[in-house]
Amino acid sequence: MKKIYSVFFCVCILVFNFSAYGQANDVPVKTIPSLDVQRYLGTWYEIAKYPNWFQKKCVSNTKAVYSAKADGTLKVLNSCKTADGEVSEAEGTARQIGSKDSPKLEVRFAPAWLAFIPMVWGDYWVIDLDPQYQVAVVSDPRREYLWILSRTPQLDKKVYEDTLQRLHAQQFDTRKLEITSQAK
Repeated sequence: MKKIYSVFFCVCILVFNFSAYGQANDVPVKTIPSLDVQRYLGTWYEIAKYPNWFQKKCVSNTKAVYSAKADGTLKVLNSCKTADGEVSEAEGTARQIGSKDSPKLEVRFAPAWLAFIPMVWGDYWVIDLDPQYQVAVVSDPRREYLWILSRTPQLDKKVYEDTLQRLHAQQFDTRKLEITSQAK
């Protein structure tokens, strides 16, 4: 059964990747100039996101914890609360693309034995980040995905509105954003 699930997962990734090409906006997505990965490590709470298929079961308390691995990659531990009150977790790996201060990363949640297949890696581009590394926005080159993240579960309304203005300037449809619930 595990093999069937893995094959199905790979087919889904391939279909998604090929269907996404050609949907890019006329204006390229602009990343931040550089990223200090060591400062980026730690816990980030999801404030808002574009709805996506792989987070459908998440109803609240979505967060990601990034930690350094000995091989230079990052461990990514995503978690959220589901409708039945359970905590769902997914562990992945992230790697920086390009220079050591590149804001472009790739993330993989597929099994390690599939890491050689380019299509199992998803783009993770940091496109907005405050100087204190407290609020970040992550997307991809096709504007398919979008996450607003914060070091705290709540974000100041003015900071959120300013972030939305910068996203609008990058031609993101901020009306598609779904606010993440932070249930107690």
